[in-house]
This record gives sequence, structure tokens and C-alpha cells, in this order.
Amino acid sequence: MVDLSHEIRIGGLVCGVDEAGRGPCAGPLCVSAVILDPKRLPEGIDDSKALTEARRFALESEIKTAAIAWSVVTVTVEEIDAMNILQATMAGMARAVEELMPSAHHALIDGNRCPRFAIPSTPLVGGDALSLSIAAASILAKTARDRIMIALHDVYPVYGFSKHKGYQAASHLEALRQHGPSPVHRKSWATIRDLMTVMEE
Repeated sequence: MVDLSHEIRIGGLVCGVDEAGRGPCAGPLCVSAVILDPKRLPEGIDDSKALTEARRFALESEIKTAAIAWSVVTVTVEEIDAMNILQATMAGMARAVEELMPSAHHALIDGNRCPRFAIPSTPLVGGDALSLSIAAASILAKTARDRIMIALHDVYPVYGFSKHKGYQAASHLEALRQHGPSPVHRKSWATIRDLMTVMEE
């Protein structure tokens, strides 16, 4: 159940941290951290995957208005390729927490591991379905990344980023075979590496 039980048990200013974009082969990773105000909780916060796109965008502004603090950071394709996706995710989470003002006393992380923080942290597997703070962060990360991918569609329309957001949909893979990768494709991904190898032969 998505609630504030973990935050209440820990006490103080607890932020939830989540990301969007670990799986796609194109586009950046977006990471968000959110400290919710228990007295001003927008209705309907849930794991971003359980919400429609329209509902996510509606909740985005409500969360930003009502939260004690929130941040969204973008980890670029170049950073992902240089570090690998795990390290890029950890770096993005650390940056998102560092940017909160006021600072959090504790961080709840969606997943099974935590980055190195200056504050205590707790990993929660499936945290976006358990913690309201993590669920709120999942919404902000997802809407931020979707907005970026829709904008990238205007720059590189042949790939259909506005529809699949950089995930490896059949239409995306077909476009890659026809046009090759763009500057916003992750060259370290096996899908892209294999394609580039074939094109070079």
C-alpha cells in the first residue's frame, strides 16, 4: 500500500528518490527527490506506472506546489555511456538529494541499493508502490523525462521518440536499422553497439 508509514517511522524530513529512463536505449535518465508535507498531500499519488500520462502531468504541478522540497536532475546520454547505467543512476540520485532545500534528514530509495549520501538512507524494493514520497518522485522523474523525449522527437522525428520514449519498441528498432543511431542514442547499449558494428561491416 502506498502511504507515509516508512516516512513516519523514520521521522524528520524524509525524501523519496526514484528515476525514470534506466531501460531505454535513447535519451537521458531523470532522477527526482521529493519531501512531501504530510499536511498537504495531493490526492491520487501512486507509482507513476499505475497512472495515465494525463494524470501524471496533472499530479506533477500539484506535487511541486505542495511538497516541502523537490528536485529533478538529468543525467545525460554522455554520462550514461561514460559511467554505465548503474553508476549513472547512483550519481543522479546523489545529485537529486543534494539539491533539496531544505535538506532531507533521511532518503528512501526505490531499489535494492543506495548511493553514498551525506545522510542516512534506506533502499525499498518496489518502493514506488510502498512509499508516497518515492511514488511522488517517480511521477516527477517520469514527467520530466517524457517532456524531454517529446522535445527530442521534434529534433529527430524519424525515431518516434514521442510514442515509445526511447524504449526498444519494434518501430524504434526498425527506424534504427534504417537510419542508424542519433546523437541521443546510448552507444554503450548492446542494441546500439551491435547495430553500429553491423553498419560498419
